[in-house]
Amino acid sequence: MDASLRVTLLLGSAPDVMRCASWPKQAFADIVAINNAWRVRSDWDILVHAGDFPADRMPRPDPARRIFSAADYVPAQNSFGGFVYAGGTMSMTAAYWTVHSQRPDVLAFLGCDMIYDHAGDTHFYGTGRADPLRGDVTLQSLEAKSARLLIHALRRGTLCANLSDLPRSRLIFPKLSFEEVRKLTPSRLAAMRAELRACIDKEAVDAAEAMEREFGYFYEDGMYWNHLDEIDGAKLARIDRLWLEAVEGLMAPPLEECSAAE
Repeated sequence: MDASLRVTLLLGSAPDVMRCASWPKQAFADIVAINNAWRVRSDWDILVHAGDFPADRMPRPDPARRIFSAADYVPAQNSFGGFVYAGGTMSMTAAYWTVHSQRPDVLAFLGCDMIYDHAGDTHFYGTGRADPLRGDVTLQSLEAKSARLLIHALRRGTLCANLSDLPRSRLIFPKLSFEEVRKLTPSRLAAMRAELRACIDKEAVDAAEAMEREFGYFYEDGMYWNHLDEIDGAKLARIDRLWLEAVEGLMAPPLEECSAAE
């Protein structure tokens, strides 16, 4: 990997996250683990965990590593419009926090596909709770939430990429292999960002953001679940449709074709 590029690996808890166990640490500027994913590798740098993460599942204190929770990620999430619009699940929360605080050139996801319909273990440690699939008004479309994240991250100079090799994902990010990440150069990364921007429907983005401002579902403490009687799920679904419309060009032709079609 080009030493001038800052690539952060973001680890979720899907079983395929174990593919990274043998990847050399020097391929990444940081390894950020979500909740239990600190157990995947012994050389993680940052843990971002939910406010209700059980104390008995926490790693031992280590001055060389940093741990962040709600007091840290709520302000970060608020800088992107808050939990209602970003989506109240830790994959999205940790990602927004990482973009906000670490400013990576590439945020590479692994174990965050949020697909739970296959046989066998749901998580690398066995059977766990499929948090993104709970009945939460902010999580009606995980694809739309990932589209929103992709666009907000691009604005701050971060390319979101999915290192998964699974055939399906709820993330709409470009897929890269580990080897492709290692071979990234500043010029190739700049070209990928430009290709993505060319594929995004700016009118749909503007409409989605105007609707977010109009509805005003912003709660500074992050505890949107205390305001569910104020939140209209149908209105959030309208916003989701706009975010999906904004990235339709990414999901149809190959990425390289988008800029040529402009």
